[in-house]
Amino acid sequence: QRLLVESGGGLVQAGGSLRLSCAASERTFSPGAMNWFRQAPGQEREFVATINWKGDTTYYADSVKGRFTISRDNAKNTVYLQMNNLKPEDTAVYYCGARGSPFATVRANDIEYWGQGTQVTVSS
Repeated sequence: QRLLVESGGGLVQAGGSLRLSCAASERTFSPGAMNWFRQAPGQEREFVATINWKGDTTYYADSVKGRFTISRDNAKNTVYLQMNNLKPEDTAVYYCGARGSPFATVRANDIEYWGQGTQVTVSS
């Protein structure tokens, strides 16, 4: 049984937008913080965005600040990543992550559950 399921990836031109979704099972979503990380070919997985359980605290990587927005719908056990003004350097596999603690984190080591990832490709 997959606990986190990402969707919404795809191919988009530079300057375009995509919205990623991550649907979680109840036990992996409540009452924890949620994250998005990404990994480009040949590179390490890097932090993108995080949101706490209440949804009132968010943090972003400098590279996406002002372009990406993380949000969550606790009634639907779903977290979203709205990505605007996409750049070729945003090309990566995007992973959803969940932790049991309600507090937002930027550290991959704090993540207890990972999704299988969704590919985002931005053409120039």
